[in-house]
Amino acid sequence: MVRRVLALTTGRIAVAILTLVALLAVLGPLLAPQDPLATSDTMLAAASGDHWLGTDYLGRDVFSRLLDGSRVSVLGSLEVALTALLVGAVPGILSVYLGRGFEWITLRLADTLVALPFLLFAVAVIALLGNGITQAMLVTGVLVSPLFYRVARAATLAVARSPYVEAALISGASLGWVVRRHVWVKVLPPIAVALAQTIGVGFVIVSSLTFLGIGVQPPAPTWGGLLASDLGYLSHRPWAPLTPALLIMVTVWGSNLLADAIRDVSGEAGRTLVNQRRARANRLDKADPAPAGGTR
Repeated sequence: MVRRVLALTTGRIAVAILTLVALLAVLGPLLAPQDPLATSDTMLAAASGDHWLGTDYLGRDVFSRLLDGSRVSVLGSLEVALTALLVGAVPGILSVYLGRGFEWITLRLADTLVALPFLLFAVAVIALLGNGITQAMLVTGVLVSPLFYRVARAATLAVARSPYVEAALISGASLGWVVRRHVWVKVLPPIAVALAQTIGVGFVIVSSLTFLGIGVQPPAPTWGGLLASDLGYLSHRPWAPLTPALLIMVTVWGSNLLADAIRDVSGEAGRTLVNQRRARANRLDKADPAPAGGTR
């Protein structure tokens, strides 16, 4: 699947964007040219050689704060996506095999979680447990998990009654072996699409919470927090919110592009794409035969 995704232009663009964002999360705090928390007397300064993106209302270097804040933003979105994957996908697969009781309970829980506004619920949990990004993202991941539950359940239902799955169960194979050997392979592509989309959703959630000052204690930098602080000084630096806003938008766009690329190369659409490329390659080979003797 990876090679098929990279064969698409959208797939290569998405992988390039997300790889760059991942490198910012890993190396950004190390590459920051100045201390992101250090204040100075040059407040609301324009871009210069010393401050590539200027300074904020406390004289802190904006470029250094963007690099340092990338780690929190990226890790927060990954926490949302991975929590939703674990909480939603596993019950979604097992609900097909563990009987009507387990199926009914998990369906009602999924319906309940869908009805809860995750942003307000995350704010309420932070108010109870303290202002921390980790607990906020874990709770948000649980609230987003019905997406994975429904995707995993639908994909499992599509293969649960396949002849090879029924033959494996009749022959005495354990449920865990059947899920690992047969079901998971068929369920993985739609789950991968949902995971890529959820990374983008998680990024929006992290940016929204930090924009409101929730989840991260100031003066720790985040992209959402930088966007919020810049909006208060538009008369002095009207261009300042563009950089964090563009970073957020491009990251979400890259996640959605990756989801589209995975969808395009998986299942029946993927087989059609492969067949079209093989047919095109065969036509090119027939149109350009090798000349006799190896010369034209």
